Amino acid sequence: MNNITQLLANAEQGAPLAAEELVPAVYDELRRLAAYKMAHELPGQTLQPTALVHEAWLRLGGDAQPHWKSSGHFFAAAAEAATGN
Repeated sequence: MNNITQLLANAEQGAPLAAEELVPAVYDELRRLAAYKMAHELPGQTLQPTALVHEAWLRLGGDAQPHWKSSGHFFAAAAEAATGN
């Protein structure tokens, strides 16, 4: 089980610091994915990768995260949240 999957499981079980550890662990990867997505959008877009990550986090439930089966499940949901699906 990778570190992100373990953090997701710990957060689900109510570990007090798991959510605080999770955000920095996934933030860089989410921002990298957002930058990639934004690079393939039409010119003139004003949304920045950081804003896209923040919006996706809110759409995922913010601090009230649902059950994540794995880091792959989390990142797939984050990708869907970022595209508005």
